[in-house]
Amino acid sequence: RLMANSLYDLGRGHFAEGDISWSADDIKLVLVDHGTDTPNVATDEDLADIGAGARVATSGNFASKTSTNGVLDAADITLSTVSGATVESINIYQDTGVAGTSLLLIYIDTATGLAFTPSGGDVIIQWDSGSNKIAKL
Repeated sequence: RLMANSLYDLGRGHFAEGDISWSADDIKLVLVDHGTDTPNVATDEDLADIGAGARVATSGNFASKTSTNGVLDAADITLSTVSGATVESINIYQDTGVAGTSLLLIYIDTATGLAFTPSGGDVIIQWDSGSNKIAKL
């Protein structure tokens, strides 16, 4: 099960300014290969800051999103038939349909199963069932 290792600094600012609605916005995750591009939680702001070649797979929109007392949660995610380079992190972002405006929110690089090399099968992301769920703001 996974819980957030860090919030992106600029993403935290966008939450504080009301630029992100966890419940209303399209929220997705991208699996990232650090051998091509390592995300920087202090300076990266949007999906374009993670090189396209480093993006191994992208999920569909999160379902059943909740935010209770600043604790973010959603249904577990299944990414189908994933293959490619080694995945070292999971990065959650607000999807606008344009990489340069899709805001990076949450960075996870330490969790059971990370790092892994996808072999063409499904990748199932199970969020933490403890008190912090996906993340706590």
